[in-house]
Amino acid sequence: MAVIAGAVVVGLIVLIILFKLIWRVAEPNEALIISGLGARSKSETGLDSLGFKIVTGKGTAVLPGFQTSRRLRLDSRAGNLEVQCVTQQGIPVHVRGVVIYKVGDDLVSIANAARRFLEQQASMDGAIHELFTGHLRSIIGNLTVEDLILNRERMTSETRMSAADEMSKLGLIVDSLQIQEIEDETGYITNLGRPHAARVASAARIAEAERNQEATRREQETERENASVIRDTEIKKAEYNGQVKQAEQQARQEVILRETRNAELEAERTEKRLESEVRKPADARAYEQVKLAGAQRDERIAYADAAKKEAERQADATRVMGEAQADAIRQKGLAEAEAIKARAVALAENTDAVIAQQLAEKWPEIVEAGAEVFGNVDNMIVLNGAQGVEDMLAKALTLGGTGLGVARQLLGGLNVAGAGEPAANGHSPAKPIPAADVPKPAAPDND
Repeated sequence: MAVIAGAVVVGLIVLIILFKLIWRVAEPNEALIISGLGARSKSETGLDSLGFKIVTGKGTAVLPGFQTSRRLRLDSRAGNLEVQCVTQQGIPVHVRGVVIYKVGDDLVSIANAARRFLEQQASMDGAIHELFTGHLRSIIGNLTVEDLILNRERMTSETRMSAADEMSKLGLIVDSLQIQEIEDETGYITNLGRPHAARVASAARIAEAERNQEATRREQETERENASVIRDTEIKKAEYNGQVKQAEQQARQEVILRETRNAELEAERTEKRLESEVRKPADARAYEQVKLAGAQRDERIAYADAAKKEAERQADATRVMGEAQADAIRQKGLAEAEAIKARAVALAENTDAVIAQQLAEKWPEIVEAGAEVFGNVDNMIVLNGAQGVEDMLAKALTLGGTGLGVARQLLGGLNVAGAGEPAANGHSPAKPIPAADVPKPAAPDND
């Protein structure tokens, strides 16, 4: 079984290899030209006399060693054309163009192309160049330069028509023929275009000037419109600013009016408050004070009247009393004069007795005057015990001399007081005791 299976596999591989060796497939852009044993076209094609087989778009078997297959390209080719020729006017021109061609898709065209170019497909471009160059020279010789420039389609169509038979014999068809450039060495074409170019340039300048004028006019209109818009905007802006300022002024005026009204109300309130709190109380107090002043005035008048009456009464009483006192004083003076007279007589007769009597009478005053010596002493410290006390008492006894001096001053004073009055007996009063004779008090001992 393994051998059978291996043989089968080998047989399949051999069959595949044989199939690959004998089977040929034509691509869409090519045709297979098969020649050799049994390679004949079918009778229905009408090409039985060709002696080779044409296959397009499918596959076919080719017997190695008995048949040969070649491929013919059916895609488009491009050939450049350059022709030096003379026009009907005798003006030499140089024409450049391009022709796009290919092998026809029918079997007749493929057969014709295969017979002529199968082994020389690269020479197709040269053959086409020579073919179309000749036809272009013949056609351009019958045309003018103006026809070449203005009617190139006529030239290309006539060229294609004149070359159609020859292209069919070669098995080729023209897809496109284009004249790319026409040049002349004499400058005829350039001069031919100058009037038109001048007209075009003039028209262009005129059009440009008109467009410039139009543009200038439109710019001026635009500027005027812009100026008008700006003016309107400024006016509206000014009106708006004026309205804003007016509104601000009105607002300020309203604020001022409100503030003024508030101030007036505040003033009225303050005035009323002053009226109620200050003025009325002040008026009441003033009225009260006026009434009080009137009452006090009436009271003072009444008091003055009473005082006047009292003063008159007191004056009368004082006058009576004064008269009584004057009489008493006079009586008293007379009595004192009699007494002074008697004392003067007594003093003249017995001075020491009189002084002693007067000293006894004035002794309290004398002691008080002597005590004034110790009036500034806050604390008194007595030293030396009993002896210190004796010394202090001894010094205090010296006040007696002081009392005597005081008594003499008193007597002198009495004599001076009575000096203005005459003695009852007509004698002069006694002379006062000189101050030098009055004994000075001893200095107090602060110890």
